[in-house]
Amino acid sequence: MPQPTQYNATLAGKVALVTGAGTDGDGIGIGKAIAIVLAGEGARVCLVDRDAERAEQTCATIQDMGGEAFVAAGDVTARADCSRFVEETLGRYGRLDILVNNVGVATPVALDAEDESAWSRVLDLNLTSAMLMSRYAVAAMIRNGAGSIINISSIAGIRAHGSLAYGPSKAAMAALARELTVLYGRQGIRANTVAPGHVLTPLAQSLLPEEMRAKRRNVGPLGLEGDAWDIAHAVRFLASDEARFVTGVHLPVDGGVSEIGPMAGHALIEADARATH
Repeated sequence: MPQPTQYNATLAGKVALVTGAGTDGDGIGIGKAIAIVLAGEGARVCLVDRDAERAEQTCATIQDMGGEAFVAAGDVTARADCSRFVEETLGRYGRLDILVNNVGVATPVALDAEDESAWSRVLDLNLTSAMLMSRYAVAAMIRNGAGSIINISSIAGIRAHGSLAYGPSKAAMAALARELTVLYGRQGIRANTVAPGHVLTPLAQSLLPEEMRAKRRNVGPLGLEGDAWDIAHAVRFLASDEARFVTGVHLPVDGGVSEIGPMAGHALIEADARATH
């Protein structure tokens, strides 16, 4: 999907905070695409990243298209930084309406490792960061009488992925959103989860050879490979007032991959092979 060129101001007047909003070079990662689409729809955006230079690239793109954004650099696993991100957003824009918890890492973790540092790092970055950001965002959103929190999980949190820490951490992000839904729904807070799958990002492109990408496409019901814009459009909807009655949802954006069983996947691959011979 190409970068959008037309928007409908569905988020005009709203303020968003997106974690992991930077991307190396000219690539479009999920956080960067989300920030661009939210800004394109009229939201003013706080761009959080541990690397200020990466977030500045996203900021420049938003400003070039006439949007408004600023960069807040720091560590989303540090309580003080999470509080500061929200306070800087409130100081600059006076409110916070949308939080997108997008930071994530897929560091391999071995069950027989000598210590638990790798396990702890994955859970801290993927899950604890979302809890900390939500803690400070919810307090700000309650002042508005409403707010939308969107966690970026993964289909690895729905189906086994062969990753000891990543899958559990992503599944827990969806559980966190459901709990926030119940705890703060009466105060106008909605919380949802988007689960990307088989999406081509700069990181995936650097790790996956073309043969593996072809296999990913072939196993999906649509036979397509998603991109960051597909995820950004799902987030845009959940952030908007159009989704005012949508909360607690765990939405896969994966071309249907998480809904098929092993035999269906095998049949799709075989059918594709027959069609190309």
